[in-house]
Amino acid sequence: MRIAVTGASGLIGKVLVRSLQVDGHEVVRFVRRPAAAPDEATWDPRRGYVDPAALVGCGAVVHLAGAGVGDHRWTAAYKREIRDSRVLGTAAIARAVADMAEPPPVLVSGSAVGYYGDTGDRVVDEDAPAGEGFLPSVCVEWEAAAAPARDAGIRTVFARTGLVVAADGGAWGRLFPVFRAGVGGRLGNGRQYWSHISMHDEVAALRHLITASGVSGPVNLTAPEPRTNREVTAAMGRVLHRPTVCAVPAPVMRVVLGEFAEDVLGSQRVRPTKLLESGFVFRHPGIDDSIRAALA
Repeated sequence: MRIAVTGASGLIGKVLVRSLQVDGHEVVRFVRRPAAAPDEATWDPRRGYVDPAALVGCGAVVHLAGAGVGDHRWTAAYKREIRDSRVLGTAAIARAVADMAEPPPVLVSGSAVGYYGDTGDRVVDEDAPAGEGFLPSVCVEWEAAAAPARDAGIRTVFARTGLVVAADGGAWGRLFPVFRAGVGGRLGNGRQYWSHISMHDEVAALRHLITASGVSGPVNLTAPEPRTNREVTAAMGRVLHRPTVCAVPAPVMRVVLGEFAEDVLGSQRVRPTKLLESGFVFRHPGIDDSIRAALA
């Protein structure tokens, strides 16, 4: 299959591209600069430009581009960047495929479990409403921006991804060095739920959504059983054979992270109901296995 991917150089995108290429798929990587390789195509999400020729013959588009939520302190300017990079990019891709005479049959568009806000101990799945706050509002606009593709009859899937357990990037990539040094510990009171997923299962789920013709709309990409931060901390200690006694109090996190601390300390107990019902099988359903897989 010929598959177009945005965000191909990101944490998830680069692994997805490698996985697809190994299996013989032709991948078109969209870049924000002039194309410099045969498998590259140019797009400019802020101007709404997508090279239409690069989409011809594609059996799927996987849209993963967006500024990292935890990459910088949340100033007003960076919050605009978080929102615009998602909303404008999704709108550009959705309009481009909708305008095609023969569009790809499926658009898998990135989203996040941040859609649900702080759910506390309450278990939520894809039927739950949006939460309150900055990240839920971004997710709502992010998904709404794909309307042109959906209205054009293209099967549109929103991959609401949880915390990806990876050693080389993302939130978990920052945790590994701390825990390896023996100074890891719970964050805040540790009772907040973390809806995680191994990198292998994340990529496998995205590939599953490309071919699962009966699946559309929001799909949670999280392991079946979310764990609390306290449980995650204990698992990191077990797998890395390090002590985990250096807890970080909530007030300290608020000083260091600013507004983003409220989302780190918030609880999201998310269940992947639609993914399981569609027949997807997790290779790493447990937190210990996910951590070991990241290290391997």
